[in-house]
Amino acid sequence: MTDFKKLFASFPSLKVGVIGDVMLDTYLWGKVDRISPEAPVPVVTVQGKDFRIGGAGNVALNARSLGATVAVLSVSGKDDEAVTLKSLFSRQDIDTSYLVQSTGRITTSKTRIISRNQQMMRLDSEITADLDKTEEELLLDNVKAYISREKPSVIILEDYNKGVLTERVITEVIRLSGEAGIVTAVDPKRKNFFSYKGVDIFKPNLKEVKEGLNLLFDEVDQTLLNTIHRELANRLQHRISFITLSEKGVFFQTENELSLIPSHLRNIADVSGAGDTVIAVAAMTYAITKNIRLMAEVANIAGGLVCEEVGTVAINKEKLLQECELLLS
Repeated sequence: MTDFKKLFASFPSLKVGVIGDVMLDTYLWGKVDRISPEAPVPVVTVQGKDFRIGGAGNVALNARSLGATVAVLSVSGKDDEAVTLKSLFSRQDIDTSYLVQSTGRITTSKTRIISRNQQMMRLDSEITADLDKTEEELLLDNVKAYISREKPSVIILEDYNKGVLTERVITEVIRLSGEAGIVTAVDPKRKNFFSYKGVDIFKPNLKEVKEGLNLLFDEVDQTLLNTIHRELANRLQHRISFITLSEKGVFFQTENELSLIPSHLRNIADVSGAGDTVIAVAAMTYAITKNIRLMAEVANIAGGLVCEEVGTVAINKEKLLQECELLLS
């Protein structure tokens, strides 16, 4: 039987590097009392404004929430949004010294307007073009410096298709991590889906698998998922397929083991950021235990817990520990 208190007490021993597209999430909270006389749209009276860490930064925040020592490695703009984002990272004691600021880019920002616990609209400000060669070089120099100085246990590549994880960056990060014996985990997107060759944990969701493999299916079962894993393994030569299935739970498979783990009953409020939580919890649990089933079960619970909250939130370590002891012991 797993000693979950011992497992959770081990999380602070980990150093975790998160590489990918960091974002600033802005929430405008308000109430709707009327429809605009100018157009058939609701008028939201803004009552509050909230800044949160988003994108790959939310993966870093989840890892930090579990107690790890965390650094973000990314490229942002040199703008007010970057200042706000760095301040938010600093408040959470997340290292931003490996964050490149470029005058040729803007910091990705998503503004959500929310009323009565429902998202009314989202406004995105972003550049999605790949990093140029100079920006790639600066980021890779920071990755090399980070690995050399910090000797991390885990590197998580979090891809939001905003241009930071170019094919070259992906290949070099995986190579450097492999040479240093660092556990690598990836949350991919379609554009570079098959660039993540040789990682330890490959964690797409079902939609990303459909798009990446150009598959058409309605019902999901273990036989289909086994076929998907074999196709992924042929292309990627990775160690673990870990596929999130929304309300159906999660599936994992390696060369010798596979299982479909159903989700636990939850009051779902918002799925924003659930994948960020899952990849952080899975990578850290695996790094400590090398137990793939336990990795999947703990991450499955964590993903469900954050869906009970409105907006992008990090996992609560104490609550996750209680749920693991209740549901898995």
